[in-house]
Order: sequence, then structure tokens, then C-alpha cells
Amino acid sequence: MLRARRSKGTSPSTEEHPIERIPIYRALIEQEEIEAAEEALRGGWLGMGSYVGDFERAVEKILDADRRAVAVNTGYAALHLALITAGVGPGDEVVVPAFTHLADVQAIRAVGAAPVLCDVLDETLCLDPAAVAELIGPRTRAILSMDYGCHLVDHGAIATLADTHGLRVVHDAAHSFGAFRGDDMVGSFSDICMFSFDPVKAVSCVDAGMVVVKTDEEAERLLALRILGASHPAELAYHQQRAWHFDVVEDGFRYHLSNLHAAIGLAQLAKLDTIRATRQAACRAYTERLAGIDGLRVPSGDVDGLNPFLYYVRVADGRRQAFREHLVARGVETGIHWLPVHQTTLYGGCRRGDLSVTDAAAEEIVSLPLHSGMAIETVERVCDVARSFFAR
Repeated sequence: MLRARRSKGTSPSTEEHPIERIPIYRALIEQEEIEAAEEALRGGWLGMGSYVGDFERAVEKILDADRRAVAVNTGYAALHLALITAGVGPGDEVVVPAFTHLADVQAIRAVGAAPVLCDVLDETLCLDPAAVAELIGPRTRAILSMDYGCHLVDHGAIATLADTHGLRVVHDAAHSFGAFRGDDMVGSFSDICMFSFDPVKAVSCVDAGMVVVKTDEEAERLLALRILGASHPAELAYHQQRAWHFDVVEDGFRYHLSNLHAAIGLAQLAKLDTIRATRQAACRAYTERLAGIDGLRVPSGDVDGLNPFLYYVRVADGRRQAFREHLVARGVETGIHWLPVHQTTLYGGCRRGDLSVTDAAAEEIVSLPLHSGMAIETVERVCDVARSFFAR
């Protein structure tokens, strides 16, 4: 197993005994990614080119389903275009978890629609289907369902709700590329799915996104929308050529992916099995070593088949800040995923249901370091530091 390198830091209490710092994120960048980037740069075609087409086809092969994948430059771009593809526009509402990344609600606002903030399930922190059902109204056009951390949303229940009410579903799979739902790869069963390959994801292109759709018609529209709405044939770009004659039938965006980022992504895809296995091993080790501590809650269930983006714990009794300070003083970085969007000024007035689970989780959630190729010894050190806080 790869042993991740650690940067050096110093203890707040002493300069004589440096502490090895464990970052919360570390991308799996090895010789293959460096060589892929160099090859793309030496090729001289820096915009959207052959690597982008190869990247899309590689993702389609991984999904192993009748789906089309369209690459864009960020996960946000993928969310934005997915909502446009779903037909969401001004005057519409989209039910979305309040416990989510800002990108989700901002993409909804970008198409002129209104986010309707929904609570999550206490066990998974994913969208609560029963709470979704209570929020569906005459203006609801879509449900934005998001997988979180070590869990997948109840996609069957969400799909049933959507079918019953005639809604589209946009599946935010930014946390779950490479995961399975039973025998089906995430992205192979959704109405519309998006992936993120940003700098901190399990699979990274430095930055990129992907929209996965079911029809050629939707894919062809996406191909135009990502390049300012212009009808450039994608295959021309994939053969390192430009189109000088084209049409435009609707406004688009500068969302195309560069050859450089796609080349790095291809190198990462070749390591998907290793990335998934090492992240699963780290999560299982965390759960085994942190279970049973009074005042500390670990995620429920196993990570079999998943490709976890983050590992989180919940610290009870208002001790989260003290816990985080204890860890960082001993060289362990932590994070908070996330501040619920209804607690921000801009989105505080959005229509919403009861958010008691979200509010409770938001006071307790702490993300621990999780890397692809993470050494179990590193997990053990994090756990030792965490356990020492509760043993005081």
C-alpha cells in the first residue's frame, strides 16, 4: 500500500519536537499523473482536445450503462448544466438538502429557480425522502439529491417520489464517483447525474466535472452549452481541430474542459480500484478504532462498494471546537462539512421544512483526514490523538 508523505509542522507547545502534520486532504499525485500532464503540455493543444474525448469515453466504460458523459471544467458547471438539462428555470422550485455544499443552491439560483431546503436522515446525513414529500408543491420542478461522505442517498425512494409527481432528479454524486449501489455503478441509474473531480475529490483532474445523461439529444445539447452554445462538432476538438463555421441557438457558457486536466483524469481513472480499496480500508480502520467512545459518534454501516470522499465523526455536548483544537495541536488537521446553507445570510429566507436533524449535525460534525493510499499507521495515529481527547 502507498505510504503517503507527510509535511512537517511544529507543536504549539514546543519547537524542539516537531510534529508530522497530517492534512485533511492529499491528492494521489504520482509519476503517472506527472507524465500525463507533461505529455499533454508537450502536445501543444491546451484547450479541449483528444484527452477530453478519451476521458468521457473512459467514464462511460466505467459506468457500463446506456449513458452519455459530457466533461466540463468544474463540478459547479456540471450542476448548472444538469439543472438546465432538467428543464429547471425561472419560477420553479428545487428541493435540495439544507446540509449541502453552496454549489448546489447557487446552481439552482443561477437558472432562476428557488431552492427549497429539506432535512436529512440522522443515520446518513443524506436527503430524507419523507421530508422531501412534504415539501413538494405546485412549483416543484426537480429534486437535487446528494450522496454524502460514507453514504448514498436512498435513490429508490427519491426516484419513486419523482415519478409520482412528474419531477426530474439531479443526482449530485460529487462524493461518490466510483461507488456501487448493489451491482450498479453510481451514475448508471440516475435520471441526470453529475460528478466532481476537483482538487480534493477521491479522483481528481485538478478541476473538472461531468454530466451524465440518458439520451443523445441531451448530450448534444450539453456539448453545445459548454462552449458558449456554439454548434462545434465535439469530434473536431477531439481531433485537435477548430470549427470556423457554426451556429448558436441558445446562450451557453465557457465550461469546456482542458486537455491538461483530462489527461490527469485519465491517469487517475487507471487507479480507481486502488483509490477505492485504500479509502475503504481507512474508513473501516477509523470506525473500528473509534467505535464505543462516549461522546463520539462514527458513521453507521459499512463502506463496502463505496468510494468515500470524506470520513466524519460527530462530537457531542458542545465539545467540537475543543476536540478540533486538541487534534490540530497534535498535528492532525480537521474540517467541517458543512455549514448548512440556511444558516447563511443569503439563503436564510429560503422556503424550508423542519431542519432539526441538519441543525443538530451541524453543531457536531468533524471531518478527519482521508487520503487515497492512506497508510493504516496514519489512521492509527489520528485515532490515538482522538481517543486521547476523550480520555482526559
